[in-house]
Parts: sequence; C-alpha cells; structure tokens
Amino acid sequence: MALQNFKCALLICFILQIGSAFFGYASYAQTKEPVTTSELGIGIGGANYKGEISPNYRFLNNQPALTVFYRRDMSNAITLRGGLTGSHRIVDDNTFSDEAYADDRPYHAWRQTELRLSLLELSAVMEYNFLDYYDPKQKPRISPYLFIGVAGLLYNVKLYSDEHTKGRSDTGNSLNKQFNTKIGVSVPFGLGIKYALSKHWNLGLEFGARKMFTDRFDALSKDDPIYLANPHDNDWYYYNGISISYTFYRNNCPPIYKKNPGLLD
Repeated sequence: MALQNFKCALLICFILQIGSAFFGYASYAQTKEPVTTSELGIGIGGANYKGEISPNYRFLNNQPALTVFYRRDMSNAITLRGGLTGSHRIVDDNTFSDEAYADDRPYHAWRQTELRLSLLELSAVMEYNFLDYYDPKQKPRISPYLFIGVAGLLYNVKLYSDEHTKGRSDTGNSLNKQFNTKIGVSVPFGLGIKYALSKHWNLGLEFGARKMFTDRFDALSKDDPIYLANPHDNDWYYYNGISISYTFYRNNCPPIYKKNPGLLD
C-alpha cells in the first residue's frame, strides 16, 4: 500500500511539472521565436485492453474511441499536449472475452469470461518531434514524434460469465460482477506522425500504450477465490487513431520593443 501511494505521489508531481512547463515555458518561447503556434483538434480511433482476460494485444478487440486535444509548441522539437479521450462499447457483443484464447489456453477455455469496458481519460503529454514541423519553409511539413506523459482515468467495468449455458456450477456468482466505476492513473507513451495539409490544417496518426499501476482494471485480482490473477503483471490499455487539427498562429513582439517601453507603458 505504501509503495502504491508513493507511485501516485510521483505521478502527481509529474503532472505538476508538466503543467508548469505548459504555462511557464510559453513566455520563454515567445521571447525566442517571432511566431508561436497552438492547435485544437479531434481524433477518432480505437481503445484496447490487455490483461488476464485478453493477455495479448489484438487489433480486433478495439472498441470505438474519441479524443479532443490542445497542443502548443514550446520549441522546434518540443510540443506539449492536453487531451480528453473517451471510449464506450456500442453493442452488447463488443466485449473483451476469453473466447479468442480458448483453443490454446485451457484456463481461458474453462473461464470463458467477458469484460465490458467504458473509460474517460484526461492526459498531459510531452511530444518530441524529430523534424522541424513548425517551420513553414519545410516542404512538405511532416514529422514523426514520440510522446510520454501522465493521465488520470475514470473507468466503468463489468465482468460476466454465463455459467448456466456453459455448464458450470462450481463458480457460484463470483464471475458475474455488476458495473463498477473506479478511478486510476497511468503513464501514456507511444509514437505518431503529423502532416500539414495546409497552413492551418493538420493530419495525425498515433499509437499509444498506457501503463497502469493496478491489476484490478478488469475486475480480476488475487483476492478472487475462483481464479488467480497475476499480481506481478499489471493491466494495460491502448489508444490508436487518426486526428485532424487546426493551427493558430501568434506573432510575438520582438525583444527590443519589450526592453524599451514607450512613455505611456
């Protein structure tokens, strides 16, 4: 428990550091560059999960996800981004299940459990651009990038297994858990590529993983008597998608005018 609290404290400190960089370095960037840019965008893609029920990343497990974000350039290489991402199952059979692993994993074949998941994520990340994407002289304006940050998560899960149709009577009701809403923290990181369609419009493609600090994301834990979860292998979730954004430009005052104010300033 103490270790878990220590990890959460470190993440909170990391959030504060990113926040101070987001608002503090902006003034520094304005004194160095004649123009600063910011972007407002929206993206659509898929959210995925990896844990006891789905031990491997499977592209077909993606469920619809939507994100909105704000991005600001701090330098030629560094941009900071804040985002809100949500994902929700649309139909009842849009679930994560053991069935995909029933052929080669006897434990999954016996359990045959389904997980229904909805989530809302608020994130702050730093991006490192390999090319000078914000230089208007670049033709074409394109750059791959890496990102890492911290995120807060509100998620709702339900664990379900139809014991009557599967012929099991030894599990009782322990496999059927009602919807449970929880909060958590994660470390998002990944890679992407951004491409300028025009002076203002941008297209992006991104794949990101989220490292969690809990093994209870899928409502399974070592405390459950019927099935044992691996306490040394925390759960993960992912987002991959495509985005479009609009760039705003701001012309900064040259430093010489800031150092020599007028009579009425």
